[in-house]
Amino acid sequence: MGLSMNVLALRKVKKILKKVNALKESVAQLSDEELQAKTPYFKQKIKEGVSLDKLLPEAFAVMREADKRVLGLFPFDVQVMGGIVLHQGNVAEMKTGEGKTLTATLPLYLNALTGKGTFLVTTNGYLAERDCEELKPVYQFMGLSCCFGAPEEENLKPAVKRRIYDHDIVYTTNSALGFDYLIDNLAKDKESKYMRPFNYAIIDEADQVLLDTAQMPLIIAGAPRVQSNQYGTANTFVTTLKKDEDYEFNEEETNVWLTEDGVKRAQAYYGIENIFTEEHHELLQHIVLALRVNYLLKRGDDYVVQDGEVKLLDKNNGRVMEGNKLESGMHQAIEAKEEVEITPAMRAMASVTYQNFFRMFPKIAGMTGTGKVAEEEFINTYYMKVVQIPTNRPVQRIDLPDRIYVTLPEKLLASLEVVKKIHATGQPLLIATANVEISEIYSELLLREKIPHNVLNANNVPKEAEIIKEAGQKDAVTVATLMAGRGTDIKLGPGVKELGGLAVIGTEKLASKRDDLQLRGRSGRQGDPGMSLFFTSIEDGVVIKHGLTWVHRYYDKNKDFDWDQPRLLTKHKFRRALENAQKASDNEGQKGRETSLEFDESLRMQREIIYQQRNELINAQGGYDVEKIITDQIEQFVSTHPKLDAFTLSHYIFSNLTYHYQGDITQVDLTNANAVKEHLLGIAREELALKKGQLASQAEVANFYRTAILRAIDACWIEEVDNLQQLRTVVSSRSLAQRQPMYEYHKEAFRSYGKMKADVYQKIVKNLLLSSVVKTKKGNVIYFV
Repeated sequence: MGLSMNVLALRKVKKILKKVNALKESVAQLSDEELQAKTPYFKQKIKEGVSLDKLLPEAFAVMREADKRVLGLFPFDVQVMGGIVLHQGNVAEMKTGEGKTLTATLPLYLNALTGKGTFLVTTNGYLAERDCEELKPVYQFMGLSCCFGAPEEENLKPAVKRRIYDHDIVYTTNSALGFDYLIDNLAKDKESKYMRPFNYAIIDEADQVLLDTAQMPLIIAGAPRVQSNQYGTANTFVTTLKKDEDYEFNEEETNVWLTEDGVKRAQAYYGIENIFTEEHHELLQHIVLALRVNYLLKRGDDYVVQDGEVKLLDKNNGRVMEGNKLESGMHQAIEAKEEVEITPAMRAMASVTYQNFFRMFPKIAGMTGTGKVAEEEFINTYYMKVVQIPTNRPVQRIDLPDRIYVTLPEKLLASLEVVKKIHATGQPLLIATANVEISEIYSELLLREKIPHNVLNANNVPKEAEIIKEAGQKDAVTVATLMAGRGTDIKLGPGVKELGGLAVIGTEKLASKRDDLQLRGRSGRQGDPGMSLFFTSIEDGVVIKHGLTWVHRYYDKNKDFDWDQPRLLTKHKFRRALENAQKASDNEGQKGRETSLEFDESLRMQREIIYQQRNELINAQGGYDVEKIITDQIEQFVSTHPKLDAFTLSHYIFSNLTYHYQGDITQVDLTNANAVKEHLLGIAREELALKKGQLASQAEVANFYRTAILRAIDACWIEEVDNLQQLRTVVSSRSLAQRQPMYEYHKEAFRSYGKMKADVYQKIVKNLLLSSVVKTKKGNVIYFV
């Protein structure tokens, strides 16, 4: 079905390609000036209502010719086909080395003609900057501006960022773009904003960005939260628990919680009666965090400890993610587990996942070498089809069938024998491992055999470029953690083609079929020869986690082995068992991302409302009805306090309306709601008039009102984001009480949103009435409470 759909899609693409090719000769006859004149011509056509689809054949033919004249590169037919798919807002699956960089120039040019801006998004800042510098001349030749959007300098002024985002084409990274979006929506005034509305983005390595890192939230952290001292005690407690008796996992072992016996043990350990009360909410949260970091996260797989610091690992490529921390206290829980210094937990000020961030674009497209196997998810989440583009030259790489062994040591020893034979010929080898620990074990095995080699893992990232550069040379042996997403070409050295190209040896059945394909794709680029071979075992992580019961029983009976005779499993049922385990792992990943998207829905809806309100406020030219807000708040206070006493009224006045009240509360009839309301309104009007009198002009008054409202929204929104982050980490434990975590989360989020709205209005009143206006030589300075 997938293949026939692809054939159908390619048939439509080839019809458009035919139109582009029909213009090849006539466009080639144009002078440089005539070619450049096409850009204003196209822009005028767009103003007249001509669609981009109608313009595509001529615009692609023009840009193709410009690529040839400026870059000396004329996009092949398959690259034009890829460009057509990208313009249509779909994922173009193009094998590594097929020229995705040049392909992107065609749809970027066409979509930039609207004047609304376009992005080329990659995961790697170095590659984004390199591609931008290489391609900028052709865009400039055609009258469009191009810029690198992720410079290393921090704290760029809004005016500088505005100039960056005003370019027609911006090459940037997914993280830089996402963080800039969050920061832009924390702007205090019009001058501090710099982003235009989103229009079109092409995402390189689309499966890595939109699927593998989709659940990782981008978080702007603010002031430190009050540090808890419960991380250590919670960690000590959970290490005393017994699996299945005190805690249990879900079927996929992606979540863990206390059993009823575990709850009783927790209550006895801490000397409390009911851990689920509001009073013990924070304690329960710490226990949940400790359970997760002890029984779900593994050192070497999920994080490493370097120089006394916990550093997260990117599961897709084994890189250390410098500066990244898990949110909601999870990072501090790992630090307690590893007995290193516990760093301050920061309050989340703004947050968005890549899933929801890229869904804000009217049109996105993706490029990857491994998209088809995830097409269903691309369609369901992003409404993007995956179209496989043929290679320009036939793939010559030989992909050998997996060799399956019983145990991990057996497969490693068997793979070592193959490595020794290949190395003896001088053919370069790339040996891929699933984690840091295995990469270092394999390095030890090679050292024993006196085979010189390089190791590329989380502990050796600084030498990455140098190691990759040498990986395709004769006699080179490179041991690396997962290479998917490294994004750097392994170029073959002199004489290597004759030896068979790069040999890729996998040492584990990987968690995703896409990871397998990515790894194989490191070899045999652009028609080069190559070879790939995976050594797997029924002790591999994906089989342990997702294998069927009979596989586990077989392993338990046969796990003792002879070091000199690794046992190769040749029966088809073992191959099928490993493939099914990998499918189950892929399905679990997809299910996890779908769940994450569901959880994120409440935050997404709230974020869109808040950001829209902020933008309307920032762009408004006055007309803020602050007196109505004050009146409504006073009426609400009076209506909710039918039996008012002098102390409560006095406290309300000094906490919300003024610090300078000198009236006599005993003269107010506290049994008469209207009398109380009028008294409070009188105080508020007097205080507001005092503030207005200190401001020199109506413009200053309007700015004061706007700032007071904006600060109230921001303060309460920061509290809400942080609250929802905390809520999400703890809500899964409610399954103990036969409740649905998703339902509970959305119910609590809705209640929390209602409270936040009420808090915003209360905070606005305080900002308006309790602030201080101080005159300085440079003008008025307003100090808000």
